[in-house]
Amino acid sequence: MRNTKIFGLAFFCLLFSMGGKSVAQQSKAVLYMEKIGAEMKSIQEDSWEYTRQAAHGRSARKVEVKRKELINTSKLAMGRVSKMPDFEGSTQFRDSVVSFLNIHYLVLKEDFGKIVNMEEVAEQSYDAMEAYMLAKELASNKLEQAGDMVEIQYQLFADNNNIKLLDEQSKLTKKLAKSSSVYKYYNEVYLIFFKSYKQEAYYMQALNAKDLNAMEQNKNALKSTSEDGLAKLKAMNSYNGDGTLLSAAKNVLEFYKMESTTKLDLLSDYILNEEKSQKILKTIDAKPQASRTKEDVQKYNETVKDLNNRANSFNKLNQELNILRSKAIDLWNNQSDRFIDNQIPKSR
Repeated sequence: MRNTKIFGLAFFCLLFSMGGKSVAQQSKAVLYMEKIGAEMKSIQEDSWEYTRQAAHGRSARKVEVKRKELINTSKLAMGRVSKMPDFEGSTQFRDSVVSFLNIHYLVLKEDFGKIVNMEEVAEQSYDAMEAYMLAKELASNKLEQAGDMVEIQYQLFADNNNIKLLDEQSKLTKKLAKSSSVYKYYNEVYLIFFKSYKQEAYYMQALNAKDLNAMEQNKNALKSTSEDGLAKLKAMNSYNGDGTLLSAAKNVLEFYKMESTTKLDLLSDYILNEEKSQKILKTIDAKPQASRTKEDVQKYNETVKDLNNRANSFNKLNQELNILRSKAIDLWNNQSDRFIDNQIPKSR
């Protein structure tokens, strides 16, 4: 069985909302806000670079250097903001930003550190992949929630100091927000695809082991997961008019459904008949040559011929399925590439 690329393993977005506002006047309070805002913008820029590399690098391991750089950026920014003076006796705004930066630092260092380790075993089972995806989502949610809290303090500081904020998102903020949305959509489709992908792999393991009971169980499970997956995909909409990912996932699951309902029984039949034929041949082989009858010789030759014919049919079917599978997986890989490239820009 041909292995698929596991796209989406590093798909998480370091999204937070602060930094999408600007001010319309200059004052001591504005300068204070802008100094803090400069630190937040630095984090956003590095967060986008990390997100961009993760999306197009496909592997959390490949962006480890960038993660460590971002951890350091967060730590340095936290140190600089924490050393800022209070503003007219209040440290509430400053401390809320320090709290956010601390959460950002810890999530990057600890949560995403664990995620990188989880990547190594994520492909081993659907449950492991689902846990991996959930860990990424929870980590990203922590950052979003922390960002929401600090934005409240940002607005409160402005209100208390008669600062009018202009509610406008920067290009960078928009990129991060869109990336978060893209990842959530991609991961949802990916898990649907991956469940049947792994189920077919389990069938192939059983086939290689010639375990008829496991083959039957996994064939039925593949039929169930592919049909269930197709129903889920049918209920989903394309992403902003881009149906490439959805179409590719449907194509793979249609193959798995066809395979499990019309082809895999033929493979099982071969294994079953091979076992029967081998028993017949062993029984005849066990007889001394002098005691073998004409009927024994005839039955032996017929069994060998039948076994060879069945083996040829088995190999032909396997080759046919390998070709169809390869085409379906290639389409999935190519369309996944295209979807991410279309939705998340490679440029900085």
